[in-house]
Amino acid sequence: MYVGRDLMALTMVSKSEWRDTELAYFNHCFQQLTPFLNSQGVTLRNEITEEIETRGGFFHRNEADWTNGTRISYD
Repeated sequence: MYVGRDLMALTMVSKSEWRDTELAYFNHCFQQLTPFLNSQGVTLRNEITEEIETRGGFFHRNEADWTNGTRISYD
């Protein structure tokens, strides 16, 4: 279950101020909803994707350790 700011709160904040977990979660949500998005949703999804790319993407670690997994966890 996602624990964090909801989309209404995040729309009031610049994408550059979003946490990686928020970007990852909403990127995943919009990927699954793509066929159902209107033009506003598509624009928001594109902005999220651009922000992820601006940050260098989400790298995948080859090994997990005690503090980090192999990918960003938003649960």
